[in-house]
Amino acid sequence: MEYKVRDINLAGQGRLQLDWAEQHMPVLLIIRRRFQEEQPLKGLKIGAVLHVTKETGVLMRTLAAGGAEIVLAASNPLSTQDDVAAALASEGIHVYAWRGETEKEYYWAIERIVEFEPSIVLDDGADLHTYIHRNAEDLAKRIKGGTEETTTGVIRLRAMEEQGVLRYPVIAVNDAYTKYLFDNRYGTGQSTIDGILRATNILLAGKNLVVAGYGWCGRGIAMRARGMGARVIVTEVDPIRALEAYMDGFQVMTMEEAARIGDIFVTATGNRDVIRKEHLELMKDGAILANSGHFNVEINIKDLEELAVEKRTIRPHVVEYKLKDGRRLYLLAEGRLVNLVAAEGHPSEVMDMSFANQALSVLYIHQNPRMEPRVYKVPLEIDRRVAELKLEALGVKIDKLTPTQEEYLKSWTLGT
Repeated sequence: MEYKVRDINLAGQGRLQLDWAEQHMPVLLIIRRRFQEEQPLKGLKIGAVLHVTKETGVLMRTLAAGGAEIVLAASNPLSTQDDVAAALASEGIHVYAWRGETEKEYYWAIERIVEFEPSIVLDDGADLHTYIHRNAEDLAKRIKGGTEETTTGVIRLRAMEEQGVLRYPVIAVNDAYTKYLFDNRYGTGQSTIDGILRATNILLAGKNLVVAGYGWCGRGIAMRARGMGARVIVTEVDPIRALEAYMDGFQVMTMEEAARIGDIFVTATGNRDVIRKEHLELMKDGAILANSGHFNVEINIKDLEELAVEKRTIRPHVVEYKLKDGRRLYLLAEGRLVNLVAAEGHPSEVMDMSFANQALSVLYIHQNPRMEPRVYKVPLEIDRRVAELKLEALGVKIDKLTPTQEEYLKSWTLGT
């Protein structure tokens, strides 16, 4: 089987989506032109578990232009854009992804990647990396290396490294400056709000919006929500981040306190059970629950199900849970990534930088086959090059150091 998608006849519409994304991803297109000329990935087999969106499609086209053969599966059962999956399949990429996969189907697709025996693997959330380590040890020994797109996945991979079980090198694309400062902050901030608004069409102005977690994703959500007139409350477990949120002008309190007054709750922590039974029991009638973390574990859905006496779908991606006392709580997108389930994910302009890092990291791994099996940062020269290309595409010019300034920065003798 060369591919499995919802409907291959959607390919025409998917190509239009890819063409639209490409107009807003100039850095990746510059890299593609280089790849087409040099063919640096010729004969390379790449396996990828990523959100199958139009932006991912542009990355897949770029890697294929460099000569790679690719197999692609979804990193979330509900994030696949079926028309894009069909378009990629029609262009010779082995795609095993469709929106609405069951858990069994999700891992069936990952098994197809293992059967493909890739030399380099790309992941978003580390499900592919962990599956290979648990179920395909021989393949893990032969893989040159991999990349990881998101915070949650990097956390899992660092735990594997610390426990001595990581079998191949992985570049943490998430930790590139040109990834997390822009994708995590501006991308997650805008797309999360977009998902909430598409699902509910509520007015944010005047609402108490609770953001759980003040990492770069939480920062972006809080910033965008405040810009739309919401009164933003931040909950945190890290004292430094909590202090930063406070100094940034947000209210900071415990989830127990916030649960009593919040109108909208958004989790972005990368951890589980951030909102659980004791919080749900305190929430007011009409509270809305959304998650922007990678996995659907941040809101304890089991607790919500047990507290509810009735459940109904009010509108697409909005499920109403009626509690014994008559209060109603609304869960968006089944507790999964609200920006990808109820909307289209990050804007193409910001994914341009993230996926440029992915493409260049793949090339780096391919050209450096003797890397040790550990988690690496994106090489600074790649990070800086992506920023330079983005500025160039935006028409922005910056100053350069003079020879005197360069010498000054290298010296230590000059002082007061």
